[in-house]
Amino acid sequence: MNRAVVITEALGLLDEVGLDAVSTRRLAKRLNVEQPSLYWYFRTKKELLAAMAEAAMEPHATAPLPSPGDDWRDWFADNTRSFRRTLLMRRDGARLHAGTTPTGDLARLRRKMEFLVDSGVPERDAQMAMLAAGRFTVGSVLEEQADPGPGDDADLPADMPVIDHESAFEAGLALILNGLVHRTAM
Repeated sequence: MNRAVVITEALGLLDEVGLDAVSTRRLAKRLNVEQPSLYWYFRTKKELLAAMAEAAMEPHATAPLPSPGDDWRDWFADNTRSFRRTLLMRRDGARLHAGTTPTGDLARLRRKMEFLVDSGVPERDAQMAMLAAGRFTVGSVLEEQADPGPGDDADLPADMPVIDHESAFEAGLALILNGLVHRTAM
């Protein structure tokens, strides 16, 4: 057993039982070890959850960085969509991620910001747009992952419209992007 195995198994447990049911006791049982042995790798459950969140974000964290010739608008939209797809890959992915502080490669984040600024987006607007898009995405995925889905909505009024989460996400992303384009053109 090593740290990577513990994280992999913890993510598997997350996918099976959901965030509320993830416990070090359950994880230890899954790993066929005594619970105290997990403290060798993670001193607290909070530390374990942070490592799980970082590992769960790996598909987005390893996505290609923008190149100088890329259109910043296309890149911004694609980057936000990549973040959404990654959050959706795990059960309760948005809840796991919410409130975490990026501890990974901060150089990647700097490179993204530099790309936007070099493309003509004012620095403060680039910062706020990245923050707004990130929070909008987490909120959208939180709602999507909390949606009971077809067949599980017996408590909802019959005339309640079904939400197309992807269309709603794309509409919100377009509003953020259009606002950024407008501010950049000023």
